[in-house]
Amino acid sequence: MAIFYVYILRCSDGSYYTGVTSDIENRLLEHQTGFHKDSYTYKRRPVELVFYTDFSDINMAIEKEKQLKKWSRLKKGALIDGKFEDLVNLSKKDFIR
Repeated sequence: MAIFYVYILRCSDGSYYTGVTSDIENRLLEHQTGFHKDSYTYKRRPVELVFYTDFSDINMAIEKEKQLKKWSRLKKGALIDGKFEDLVNLSKKDFIR
């Protein structure tokens, strides 16, 4: 059974990159070496793997990747730091009344 990984990298400029792969070690190596010259991380190396989780269903992994890409920097930081109790509050929006 194949395993798929959703991962977050911290780039040298402090930004986060979120991706999905079936081979996390090879994909991390590609990011670190600049294998894909047109990629987001190419000019933001070195990168550091700060979070990953695995899935047995590629569709679920892609869905989670898309979800994480929409999260704020603060919410991604809470996930990376394991502050799961903060995730709900970081999802709430302040609406002007």
